[in-house]
Amino acid sequence: MPNPSQEPNDAPASSHYFAAKPSSDSKPRTLELSLPDVYLQLTADRGVFASDRIDAGTKYLLLEAPHPPPGNTRVLDLGCGYGAIACTLALRAPDSTVWAIDVNERALELCRRNALKSAIDNLEIRLPGDVPDDIRFDRIYSNPPIRIGKAALHDLLVTWLDRLTSDGLAFLVVQKHLGSDSLIKWLSAQGWPVSKLSSRKAYRIIEVGARK
Repeated sequence: MPNPSQEPNDAPASSHYFAAKPSSDSKPRTLELSLPDVYLQLTADRGVFASDRIDAGTKYLLLEAPHPPPGNTRVLDLGCGYGAIACTLALRAPDSTVWAIDVNERALELCRRNALKSAIDNLEIRLPGDVPDDIRFDRIYSNPPIRIGKAALHDLLVTWLDRLTSDGLAFLVVQKHLGSDSLIKWLSAQGWPVSKLSSRKAYRIIEVGARK
């Protein structure tokens, strides 16, 4: 459940970023994420989503989605990759606990490294199966892995969106040409309150409420 929409330019198919243990040789590089309120230098690597750039959809989500609420809240970055979303959220909401999850073990190690580099101490960086079953989230942010296929994506979203608190919200960024409108229809049909929070030429940000 890596971070989503398109494959890294420099990653061979055999080391796809959906893999638990990417087979591509490591070649770390430093990327800069510059937002109005946050600046991060992030280490990325082959075999991880957007290893050669900050993904445009990820940056759009961080610019346009509401910040986590203040206080002791639980926030989830679903498909954290090397931690661009998780580290930003953790800095924006220092009293919260931000859970960063991914199936890609190289991505998780990079996320740990990037959190340490920026002295971030309110991150829980885990494999999905290592998140306790009773944890519920006030906010979920994700650039979801559309390319895993519709059935797998739906299973993924059912699993994690149903862990929203009763007044929780999720914010998903999806490329229009990769099915954002059909995803909105599917989410609504499953009983989640859903709306288009923001739209630009290539992307939509989808807001999803807790299913009653």
